[in-house]
Amino acid sequence: MAEDPYERFRAVPSFTVTSEDVVDGHPIDALFRASGGNTSPQLSWTGAPDAAKSFAVTIHDPDAPTGSGFWHWSVYNIPSSVTELARGAGSAGGSLPAGAAQLKNELREIGYTGAEPPEGTGVHRYFVVVHAVDVDRLELDPESTPAVLGFNLHFHTLARAVIVPTASFAD
Repeated sequence: MAEDPYERFRAVPSFTVTSEDVVDGHPIDALFRASGGNTSPQLSWTGAPDAAKSFAVTIHDPDAPTGSGFWHWSVYNIPSSVTELARGAGSAGGSLPAGAAQLKNELREIGYTGAEPPEGTGVHRYFVVVHAVDVDRLELDPESTPAVLGFNLHFHTLARAVIVPTASFAD
């Protein structure tokens, strides 16, 4: 199993992210998987630094058999007044807060794509991360990849909130 991908970066303070839909260390329910409902999970966060000017949310599977992991969802420029994304906000037909933008996931589709580990690849971890950002807007090309967002977040993250649900082929 790959390391925690955020251990390689500079340490930042943490805050809290919770979800009605996914639980740290527990398997992801079918509704939030690609084959079940492909619905983005509800997320709420508290305790972010007062200096946060915006938020970004990413979901990444570092255990995907690719060498670079698999980006499931990337949302950025979420206004600092927002502390929750509703269930389905990143799914087709979902509603994100005004000003927020999504990038294409690994399937080259804008929005969320659920977990679906291939057979024989074991248990995968899904790093659901809310990043407190020090600028109102990250000026990214809308065709940027989630890795480019991650690069920008490396330099603009004030604090990070993380939960890590799991999935395997057999779940």
